[in-house]
Amino acid sequence: MPPRRAAAAAAPTRVSARQADAAKQTEQEEESPKANTSAKRTTTATAKKAAPKTAVAKAKVTKTTKTTTVVSKTATKSIPTRPKAQAKGAAAAASKKIPAQSEAKPTKKAASKRKTPFSESSDLSELSGSESEPAAESEPESEEEPEAEPANKRRKTAPAPKAAPKKAIAKKAAPKAVPKATPEKAAPKARAAPRKAATPKPAPAPKTVAPKVVKPRPIISEIPSTRHHVFVFGDGSNSELGLGPTNSTNVKRPRLNPKLSADTVGIVQLATGGMHTVGLTHDGRIITWGVNDQGALGRSTDWEGGLKDMADKEDSGSDSDSEAAELNPMESTPTVIPADKFPEGTKFVHVAAGDSVSFAVTDTGDVYGWGTFRDASGIFGFTVDEEGAIILVQRDPLLVKGLKNVTQLVVGENHAIALDSKGDAYAWGTGAQDQLGRRLLTRFAAAGLAPYRLALPRGKVASIHAGNNHSFAILKDGKVYTWGMNTFGQTAVPENAGEMGSQITKPKLVKALEKRGVTMIDGGLQHSVAVTADGECLVWGRMDGSQLGIDLKTLDLDDDSLVLKQGDRPKALLKPTPVDIPGGCKFVAAASDHTIAISREGKAYSWGFNASYQLGQGHDEDVPVATHIDNTAVRGKELDWAGCGGQFSILTAPAVVTPADVEMTDASPAVN
Repeated sequence: MPPRRAAAAAAPTRVSARQADAAKQTEQEEESPKANTSAKRTTTATAKKAAPKTAVAKAKVTKTTKTTTVVSKTATKSIPTRPKAQAKGAAAAASKKIPAQSEAKPTKKAASKRKTPFSESSDLSELSGSESEPAAESEPESEEEPEAEPANKRRKTAPAPKAAPKKAIAKKAAPKAVPKATPEKAAPKARAAPRKAATPKPAPAPKTVAPKVVKPRPIISEIPSTRHHVFVFGDGSNSELGLGPTNSTNVKRPRLNPKLSADTVGIVQLATGGMHTVGLTHDGRIITWGVNDQGALGRSTDWEGGLKDMADKEDSGSDSDSEAAELNPMESTPTVIPADKFPEGTKFVHVAAGDSVSFAVTDTGDVYGWGTFRDASGIFGFTVDEEGAIILVQRDPLLVKGLKNVTQLVVGENHAIALDSKGDAYAWGTGAQDQLGRRLLTRFAAAGLAPYRLALPRGKVASIHAGNNHSFAILKDGKVYTWGMNTFGQTAVPENAGEMGSQITKPKLVKALEKRGVTMIDGGLQHSVAVTADGECLVWGRMDGSQLGIDLKTLDLDDDSLVLKQGDRPKALLKPTPVDIPGGCKFVAAASDHTIAISREGKAYSWGFNASYQLGQGHDEDVPVATHIDNTAVRGKELDWAGCGGQFSILTAPAVVTPADVEMTDASPAVN
């Protein structure tokens, strides 16, 4: 194409205006690399149509020039001047290319509609139409901008068959770009790097074990430090007294238990169940004795020796029966639950016991339990496993799920209540008497085996207390709430007492105990007893079996708001009423139908049902009023705790001792 444009410039007078415009457009597009390639196509097409005519003009112009040269020198000079002027104009137009591009705007608009991208090499081949005409298109390969070159200079370089090789070189150079792209194909090889990074993956395996050795959980409760002498009395025919297999079955008065020496065992806390006892030693271990038919001891009591006859009867004077005992030594002898039943390093700070169930609280607030809850039909169950099946009897200690940060735990006959460090209480077990503080339908009764928060003011509970089938909670502001069985007014809520439907389904405020300063409460089967900050001992509930320890002559039996009658016979005391404890009261304990109170002076007083010597008075007759327990074993001792089982009782007194070097071993008797 450049030779054709050069020929047209040599003879402008013979070229048509349309051809000249087409040539100019072609020049401008070549000089502007930014012009749209589609516009170049349009210009090229126009140039191709004009090409034959331009060739004819070229031949004619050549002949005319030669003729002019022969005829006259003046004509020769004058003819080239016109091309020079036009060349200058073309150069000027080229130098002012940017403002002059307004002429190419229509072409750009047309190009923008196509929006077809082309590379520079593809434009060159398409616009040229053949390989013999691309001389001027190869010039943009130079480092200089094509716009800066004057048009006449391009014409001088136009005879450029030399430019063809440049294009050829450019075409050959284009394939060189393909090898440059080959490294991109090799890029997937770089993906092998993650395989190298995967090699450290075995390292995190030991790190996953590290979280197990996390910071130790905070200790929220401390184990009691005071060791105690332990005194037992009552019915021991089922190993309840922990005196071993060769001692008498019944003890009429308190006796020091030699199997629980303060020196070697060091009992710091005890809990009595229906027919068994759970103890906590000074070093945080759990010791049990009594009936283990339903796993209440938390350890194996299998004995290959069978029943053992008592060879020698210990002389116990008037404090014991003369009948011989045949007892399982593994039940009748206080024995530590093996440490391997619990996670390594577990330390216990509190124990509790029910009819056939036991619990222990760790210093970090976890709760372990074993045994079973019972209802009117017999065994009800201990818990529900992950598959929803009821575990009827749990013979080994098991972590109770749903509880954490527990600071106190109490157990009634067949229900338990736990208090956490936030001041919230949770109940679980059997709930036929609404002792769980919520109503459960019979078909959903098993849901009661999981701890559930009681409907008490959030974070306001200071302490919890349980009777057989009813319970109490003392709030931090001194208010008392109650729930459960109320057939004899044992909850201190007189409404509907003694009638059908008298049970209290959910916690209810006890107005009769407001502003009394109650510090602790305990309950039996159908009666309750409490202690106030002033040392007053209050009793209420059933009274027809001497359960309250009050002389009926001191009561106004005609006051219907005070006494519930069955005919003319007093049946229950509906309002909390003081019972006389000399020197004031500091501790109380109740069982089914008997009660023991400890005075501030450290003396014990008992009253109630006494068929099995559980009152420690030396006889088996009922005791209607509070009576001092006195014999050589406890005389002079400052008693501080009492526990009432089904047919037996326990008293403790602090012991000032120097610990001996002898220590208990796991799964062995406390004292050999």
